[in-house]
Amino acid sequence: MSTDQTVRLQSILKELHLNQTLAIFEEEAQKAAKTKMSYIGYLAKLMEEEILYKTDRSINRKIQVAKFPRMKTLEDFDFGFQSGLNSKEVIELSNLRFIDQKENVIFVGPPGVGKSHLAIALGVKACIARYRVLFISAKDLIRDLYASLVDQSTAEKIEALSRLHLLIIDELGYMPVDTEGANLFFQLISRRYECGSIILTTNMPFDQWDKIFGDQVISAAIIDRLAHHCHIFSINGCSYRMKDKLPPEN
Repeated sequence: MSTDQTVRLQSILKELHLNQTLAIFEEEAQKAAKTKMSYIGYLAKLMEEEILYKTDRSINRKIQVAKFPRMKTLEDFDFGFQSGLNSKEVIELSNLRFIDQKENVIFVGPPGVGKSHLAIALGVKACIARYRVLFISAKDLIRDLYASLVDQSTAEKIEALSRLHLLIIDELGYMPVDTEGANLFFQLISRRYECGSIILTTNMPFDQWDKIFGDQVISAAIIDRLAHHCHIFSINGCSYRMKDKLPPEN
């Protein structure tokens, strides 16, 4: 390929935003010449690499937008340590059919048992599958809903959250919620009911949620919508943070 042809092709690829093709076409042309690859084979190779590049960028972007506090995977979760947890049922969730079916997932248990780890891991799986995901703590979510009252954008905020394929709400129950916060939370849960999936982690069993929201009626209404079409996992093992400090078994 002449210098003029190379420059012309580079200009075209830049115009089309085919950045990966631009980066590799000369090297791949040399490989194709050595292996006597056909023109169609060479073009197919370039397009395959471009698709992989754009897919990776799209996934990375979705992971960034999801705002995970750290990266976790199902593969590095120690199911052996939490022997009471049904590992098969949790792993089956990684097929993400629960998202397509608009079902929820709730992990209940004391601090440190891996609830957030599992929630993040499933969220990462969803990002890889190109779903729209957001991870947020219950405290920050309610704070954001409160903030929307100031500029009267609550409806728009809830509508934006309802368009997510998967909303992950972490650590519900660590701080009480006042009446207005409970009402805002209910509005969100009600709007997403049978419209989008929620993964929620909490340290409080359902029969104590009135302590979170300060009202039996609204807590019952929230539970009713969350727990319908829901996979519920109770994790009652020891804290991972204390794992190395536990005495050895006899």
